[in-house]
Amino acid sequence: MMDVQQLFKNLKKEAECSLCLETVKNPKTLPCLHSFCLECLDKLANFARRQLQTTIKCPVCQTSFSIPDTGTFADLPSSFHLNRLVDVLALEDGTVQAQNCNNCDENNPATSYCFVCQSFLCASCFQSHQRFKTTRGHRNVLIDKLQAQDVHELIHRPVMCSQRYHEDQPLEFYCEDCKVLICLKCSIVSHNRHLVTDTEKSVQEQKMQMAEAVVKVKAKIILYETEIKKQTDLQNKNIADIMNTEKKMIDTLDEWMRDLRQHKKKMKEKFRDIYEAEQRQHAARVENLELITTQLKSCVDRGQSILERNISAEILNANPAILERCDELLIEREPDVYKSPYYNYVVEKSLNMFGRVVVTRSDPSMCLAEGHDNEAGKESKFVVVTRDSERLRCYQQDDQIKVDISTPEGDHLKTKLKDSKDGKYTVTYTPHCAGPHRFEILVNGQPLTGSPFLVEIRQHQHQFALKFGSRGKGPGEFDSISDIAVSDKTGTTAVADAGNKRIQLFRCDTNIKFQTQV
Repeated sequence: MMDVQQLFKNLKKEAECSLCLETVKNPKTLPCLHSFCLECLDKLANFARRQLQTTIKCPVCQTSFSIPDTGTFADLPSSFHLNRLVDVLALEDGTVQAQNCNNCDENNPATSYCFVCQSFLCASCFQSHQRFKTTRGHRNVLIDKLQAQDVHELIHRPVMCSQRYHEDQPLEFYCEDCKVLICLKCSIVSHNRHLVTDTEKSVQEQKMQMAEAVVKVKAKIILYETEIKKQTDLQNKNIADIMNTEKKMIDTLDEWMRDLRQHKKKMKEKFRDIYEAEQRQHAARVENLELITTQLKSCVDRGQSILERNISAEILNANPAILERCDELLIEREPDVYKSPYYNYVVEKSLNMFGRVVVTRSDPSMCLAEGHDNEAGKESKFVVVTRDSERLRCYQQDDQIKVDISTPEGDHLKTKLKDSKDGKYTVTYTPHCAGPHRFEILVNGQPLTGSPFLVEIRQHQHQFALKFGSRGKGPGEFDSISDIAVSDKTGTTAVADAGNKRIQLFRCDTNIKFQTQV
């Protein structure tokens, strides 16, 4: 059998308010069935209202509840069980008056409890209770000598009526019309024509209803626990997928690095072969040039020596041979123009070498593009909207939107993408010509449904916003306009007239009027 002190300790823990961590006072039960002190609930509501909130959350299950217009939860139902626990716990605390005597009208503090009469007795009534023959054999227990079994029985003692003059009557009946427990006197006085049943009968019926509801909730719990298991299995699968994807990334990069190292080795060998070949070519060219130079010098030396000796017979005799040799060296041995080769290492960037990890809810097949009328030569816009698999607009920071617009000739237009941070991306572009343009839109590398598609660009229709002036030489008239400028500060329009060799200034308001000329 549990020690009474340990029992009181357990009951005190059970009766503890999870907000103030003290024994609950005036316990009120929220619709989620969790109970707290009324004062604690009202403090929570006041704090929420200062934060401009209209609801509070249950501290236990986080269910939201609206704050009453009165600002207090006093109208919530009281917790019968907690009130009973508080009454019993008060019996252990000698510093407070736990119960008054139910037997006399003097409101003396109770010192004992009769389990047969089901009432608390003060010291005087207890003595009388012991003297009367009819009550002498009743089971009585002194409050300061309660045992664990006595505490259990006190918790489960019958509920007595709280109506005046009915305090000695147990609530043995249930009014089906008013949905309240009543005593015998109440059934006669206040509920005379109501449908009244025995408490035990109503309890059995409502226990069955409660049991059925609990069974349904238990089935729901099993459903959610099954779903939790599925979610846990899915999480484990996702973790495995993430780890496998990471391993794939590492293996791929390792393979690329091996390929890069091998490519580096091949390129170094290639450069070495190029270097050696160029050195050989340079050496052969220099050797050839040196040979020709030697032959030229030999010819010069031979001719120069003959000229220096200046012997007529020798000159006449050697001249034909010297001229022939000079012609041969000058014509046939003309050196080629040397063209130095250009060396470069070309990096191919047509494909993105490195990949990236994308975790997103955006479904490219559900995303869409919302366009507007387009004119050649005019800045145009359309909006790309990212949506999830349920067609709901969503925004993911990692989403990558790519737009490619091609002209009828195959040229690519420059586009500007603005991220609104709400799942909308505004694309701005300026078509230069009319005709069908090819639009390709990719979301995270996947095309939108129907992409690429053709958009017809219309020819821009120019319209005069305002006309002024005429041909002539007078004020406000022109001969040959070469340029026009408008001041950002004053709005004055300056017109350069080359034919009249002057600049005329016009004032701009509702109409453009001639002002002066310079």
